[in-house]
Amino acid sequence: MTRIPLPATTGNQTIDLPGVGPVLLAPSQRAKRLVLSIRPFKGVRLAIPTGVSPEQATAFLRSKQPWLANHLPRIRKLEAELAARANQLPIIDRRAATRKLHHRLRELARRHAFSYNRVTFRNQRTRWGSCSGANNISLNIKLAALPEALCDYVLLHELLHTRIKNHGPAFWAALDLLVGNAQAKRSALRAYSLTPP
Repeated sequence: MTRIPLPATTGNQTIDLPGVGPVLLAPSQRAKRLVLSIRPFKGVRLAIPTGVSPEQATAFLRSKQPWLANHLPRIRKLEAELAARANQLPIIDRRAATRKLHHRLRELARRHAFSYNRVTFRNQRTRWGSCSGANNISLNIKLAALPEALCDYVLLHELLHTRIKNHGPAFWAALDLLVGNAQAKRSALRAYSLTPP
């Protein structure tokens, strides 16, 4: 039986699981049990609660190798499909994009009872959006070219920051209620590049 070496350190570590590849070992004070997950573009992660020994984590990982072998090809196929669409955002008409985004932001704010001070539109290379401490929202005009669900994800993400100023568990739980499976949409957004090819 192949031994899976687990580091003795307390921080996040990555090991190479035979037949699977890299697995991120993430000690977690919040986790109540061992939780194995696969996310597009993030890979395999094992959340390890306090008090779980390296031997227990090893046994759990070994027991999940068939599950990983079954699910990893699907995730890799999804990653390939998303990557194939990268850098395919069309040329943006700034005026039309601004109108579209301004209208949609107002609509979502009204629907979910958010309020913000002002909004600015930029053609940024590194960020889709941001919200300042004074509740001023900045949006990338390239959002107008995204699929509607991903555009709404970013707009609601920034609107939610008018109430919750961090990315803690409460923020992601609230965003899940607004958009449904926020982490999946966050992963899908990575397939779209802000910089030209």
